[in-house]
Amino acid sequence: MNQLALFTKPWKRLPLPQLARHVRSLGFDAIELPVRPGFPIEPENIERDLPAGARLLAEEGVSVLNITAACALDDERLYSACAAAGVGMNRVMFHLAGRDYLAAEAAARHQLGAALPLCQQYNLQIGVQNHSRAFVPVHAMGALSLLRGLDPRYAALVWDPAHQALEGMDSDAALDVVAAHLCMVNLKNAYWRRSSGPEAAEATWRIWWTSGPQGRASWRRVIAKLREIDYRGPICFSAEYSDEERVDELIRGDLAYARGLLGPTPLNPPVSTGGS
Repeated sequence: MNQLALFTKPWKRLPLPQLARHVRSLGFDAIELPVRPGFPIEPENIERDLPAGARLLAEEGVSVLNITAACALDDERLYSACAAAGVGMNRVMFHLAGRDYLAAEAAARHQLGAALPLCQQYNLQIGVQNHSRAFVPVHAMGALSLLRGLDPRYAALVWDPAHQALEGMDSDAALDVVAAHLCMVNLKNAYWRRSSGPEAAEATWRIWWTSGPQGRASWRRVIAKLREIDYRGPICFSAEYSDEERVDELIRGDLAYARGLLGPTPLNPPVSTGGS
C-alpha cells in the first residue's frame, strides 16, 4: 500500500503543532515539509530546528516523509539534520537559470555527483522532480538522461504527472521510461488556460492549477499504470491550486478521489449519457 503524504507549503504560517493538527483534520498523517525562508523551519537553522520540529510533529501523530530544502547540495548541515530527524529524502528541482538545457543538465549532474559522498555517509536520497518550463528535467525522457547511471538509492526521481502533462508526454510511456528511477510520485493537476482575448494577434497561455479529476493528467491512468509496474513507494499530494481560498476543500476532495482509485476496486469511469 502506498504511503500518502501532504506537501504543507499552503499552510506556511501555522506553527508546527497547529500544522500537524490541521494536516490530520485533512486526512493525512505524513507530510513533505518545506525548509525554506519564511517557513517554520528555515535553512540557516536546519540542524537545530529540523530534528526538534520532527519530534513536535510526531507528538501530534504526523511523520515527516521528506523535506524540500533551500540548501546547497554540498551543505553537510542538510544531511546531518536529516539523519538526526530520521528524514530519508530531500526533494530538489534544477532551474535552467539562463543556461541552455544541456549546460544546465551537466551542471545538475555535477551537483548530484558531488553530493553522492554525503548521501552515502548520511543515507539521504536526493529526489529530483520534473517541472514544466525552465527546469531540468521537464519530463520523463529528460529525467532518464539526467539520472542514467546514478545509484537510485541516492539520486532518484520524484515524478510529477501534472508537470509532465503540461509539457506533452503520455503518462504510460513516461512511467515505462522512469520506473526504475522512481522514489516518489506527486499528485496535483493543471491545464493551460488562454490568458489573451480572441482579438490577440498571438495567443498567450498560463497554467491553471485545478482539482485531480479536472486537469490534463489523468489520475485514473496514472494510478492504473503505477499498479501495473508494482510501484509501492509514497505518493505526495502537492495541494497546489490556483483557487487558493479553497485549498482545504479541494485537497479533501482530491484525497477522496485518489483513495477511490487506489482502493481494491477503483471508481468506475464516468459514463456518457449524451446523444450522438
